[in-house]
Amino acid sequence: MRRLIGAALTVAALALPAMAVQPDEVLDDPALEARARELSQDLRCLVCRNESIDESNAELARDLRLLVRERLVAGDSDAEVMDFIVARYGEYVLLRPGTGGSNIMLWAAGPAGLLLALIVAGFYLRRRAASPGRSEDDLSAQEQARLDEILKD
Repeated sequence: MRRLIGAALTVAALALPAMAVQPDEVLDDPALEARARELSQDLRCLVCRNESIDESNAELARDLRLLVRERLVAGDSDAEVMDFIVARYGEYVLLRPGTGGSNIMLWAAGPAGLLLALIVAGFYLRRRAASPGRSEDDLSAQEQARLDEILKD
């Protein structure tokens, strides 16, 4: 029974996201450290792509984590820290980019593409329903003879 519980706890621990924050990065002030963790979960690792800098072991992610902590210790607000990093690395560094500015085109492209596809499909189906279908009467004499031959076999 103890082995089963131990195995379950091991699997549960492995299922949790791996935090790559090193002990030498952790701030002494627990409130600042909590803010740093919260901010670093919203920043993308530029090496690993879809991992936050909090989860990534890449050297650039470590540099970004240290930069976040450095700005917090300097007295910046959360918004100022994010603005500083976005100004330095671009909006791609955000795991959840905003919906304003030039990003509105990216957010609108999916629904607009779906709407365009539905319109094109509607026109196609309407035109297809209106076109006359072919019947046996439309066969030439040679085609009719070949069809009769095939059907006899």
